[in-house]
Amino acid sequence: MDLARGQLDAACRTREMPRERGGNMYSHMMVGSNDIQRSKRFYDALFGAIGGKPAIEDDKGRLIYLHNGGIFMVTPPIDGGPATHGNGATIGFTMQDPAQADAWHEAGAAHGGTAIEDPPGIREGKFGKLYLAYLRDPDGNKLCALHRPPAESTG
Repeated sequence: MDLARGQLDAACRTREMPRERGGNMYSHMMVGSNDIQRSKRFYDALFGAIGGKPAIEDDKGRLIYLHNGGIFMVTPPIDGGPATHGNGATIGFTMQDPAQADAWHEAGAAHGGTAIEDPPGIREGKFGKLYLAYLRDPDGNKLCALHRPPAESTG
């Protein structure tokens, strides 16, 4: 058993992430990278800003982040071609509050990411008020920090 697999199994046993089926829609998210060490600096800082741990690196050179019950991975493309971002794709990360979203955004921008769209803040739409912050990672993948403020009582 390789080191990363052992760490992943240990995380499941200690309930850092759910093992049972049916509780989550996704098993994991993965993006490609043309420079894994650059991505490691970026994502270690990004997850560190919200209380996450540095990546586990597996024997295939992939980065594995375990945080808040989810798995996020970064990999060199398996087909040997260049990594490209998905046009129209966004990966959203849940934040506890606006301060955590701001820390995430600042860490990402300071470690090779690019701030995009409007500055971090409240947006209103069909889903109510959302606190959003957007970045592109060093490979161009679009990322979003999202906090849903409590609904305001009307009565």
